[in-house]
Amino acid sequence: MREIVHRHLGKMVAGAAIAVAGTAVMIGITLPGTAGADESGGAGSGQTAQQAAQANGTPAPGVVEQAPAEGEKGKGLDPLTDDETRRVEKIALSRQLLNSAENVKGARGPQRLTVELTEPDTDAPDTANAPRRADVTFYDYRDDSVVTKTVNLDSGKVEETSTQHDVQPPLSIAEQTEAARLLIADPLGAGLKADYKDATGKELTSPDQLTLTSMVFHATPGVRPAALAKCGEHRCTRLFPKVKNGAWIDTRDFVIDLSARKVVRLG
Repeated sequence: MREIVHRHLGKMVAGAAIAVAGTAVMIGITLPGTAGADESGGAGSGQTAQQAAQANGTPAPGVVEQAPAEGEKGKGLDPLTDDETRRVEKIALSRQLLNSAENVKGARGPQRLTVELTEPDTDAPDTANAPRRADVTFYDYRDDSVVTKTVNLDSGKVEETSTQHDVQPPLSIAEQTEAARLLIADPLGAGLKADYKDATGKELTSPDQLTLTSMVFHATPGVRPAALAKCGEHRCTRLFPKVKNGAWIDTRDFVIDLSARKVVRLG
C-alpha cells in the first residue's frame, strides 16, 4: 500500500483542469537551448581531450572556439538564420565567461537561454540600413546572474554587456530537463514515478519520457517552508509534466531549486 506522501503527489489529472494549467504556463515556453558547456563524461582510450569534449558538446578545456565564418545571412528584420545564431553565440561566449561561469549542471560555462534579434533603434536616422544585432542571454549559476551580450553581426564584435541579479527569465529546455531529472531522482518524486507507471506500465527513469513545461517560481513574504525563501534570487521552478501522448501528472506541490539542486514541497 503506497504511502500518502508519494501517492498522490502525482494524481493523474484528466480533462480540462490541468490542461488549462498547462496552457497557462505555455506563456513561458522557451527557445531550444543547450548549456554553454555541458558536463563532460569520461573519454574512451585513444580520444584526445578535445575529441572527448566535442563528443559531449563541450569546448575543450581552456579553449574558446573562434567565431565561425559567416554563412547564410538575413537582412533587416529577418529572423536570425541558423548560421547567424551559431556565430553570435560563439562570439558572445568569451574566454572569461566560459571559465568563470557555471551551467545548470554545475559544469564550466554559462547556461544559454536565448539568442534573439535585437530590436532596432527606431529613433536612428537610417534604421533600414542599420547593422543587424543579436542579444545572447546566458544564466550563470555560479552567482545567479543573467548575462546579456549584444553582438553586431556586421562587425562580429560584442557592443554591450549587461549583468542582472534577481531576474528570472523563462527556463530553457535544458533547464527544464535538469529540473525533471532532479525530481525523478529525489524521494519526493516517488509519486510522479508511481503515476507514470500506472499510466504506461513502464518505469520512469528519464526526463526524455515526459513532455515538460515549466513556470519560474518566485518566493513571496512568509513562504513555507523557509527553504524556498531564496527563490527569485535562486533559479526555482515548478514543473508541469505530461506522459508523452498521454495525461498530465500533477506535481504543482513541488518546487525545484536549480541553484541549490534541491526539491522542496510547498507547505
